[in-house]
Amino acid sequence: MTTAESASDLTGKLLIAMPGMGDPRFEHAVVLMCAHTAEGAMGLIVNKRLPDLTLDDLLDQLDIAKGAGSSGEGIHFGGPVESARGFVLHSGDGAPSSGTLEIDRGFALTATRDILAEIAQGTGPTRALTALGYAGWGPGQLEDELVQNAWLTADGDAAIVFSADDGRKWQRALETLGIDPLMLSAEGGRA
Repeated sequence: MTTAESASDLTGKLLIAMPGMGDPRFEHAVVLMCAHTAEGAMGLIVNKRLPDLTLDDLLDQLDIAKGAGSSGEGIHFGGPVESARGFVLHSGDGAPSSGTLEIDRGFALTATRDILAEIAQGTGPTRALTALGYAGWGPGQLEDELVQNAWLTADGDAAIVFSADDGRKWQRALETLGIDPLMLSAEGGRA
């Protein structure tokens, strides 16, 4: 990846952790980038579920009535920053207008209770992923990690992001780039 590529806006793209990442929280992580500016970057890990926490549990904790839309769907570990704060990454349809960040390529992000109530009642967006916490980078930090070959980038893909098979998302994201995960090395370099 060139320096010009690493400096471009990655909003709506997938970050795919390279082997040897060094931070176990990001091992084999797939991150959908929600915002990327000169002031920093923010994304959600989309392939790591929190153990023993479901959407129904979260709705109960927040006293949100469950209806036709409730389920035993898992809650994701969105990243290590503000781990008690909830986010709903969703398709752009049926999204509340206030408090929603339109990402691109059909993705939106909402951090209000309203969307959880809509999902619980079956009136929310058709596809959604609920996460606690987020991945964040300060100014220039993500660009430095890209130059150090810590991440690969790929186009955001709703079929991967919203898939129920978290265990295959990393491999599927690599495959969109034509990369066989078995061929990756934990060692990086430049020619």
